[in-house]
Amino acid sequence: MVTTTYQVQGMTCGHCVNSVSTEVGAIEGISDVQVELASGRLTVTSEGPLDTDTVRAAVDEAGYDLVGA
Repeated sequence: MVTTTYQVQGMTCGHCVNSVSTEVGAIEGISDVQVELASGRLTVTSEGPLDTDTVRAAVDEAGYDLVGA
């Protein structure tokens, strides 16, 4: 298992957290998604290394920005 941490910008509430969790959690191979609203931290556990562009696209689909990756 691989754990990767990203930074998400633009989340302001619990609905934001749920949106990001749902979109990122739908990526094949991901077994766990943790989103911290206060810090904007997105921690993903997957079966193997993830393509950052795939994660970025999922976060974008939820309406937010992946930064610093």
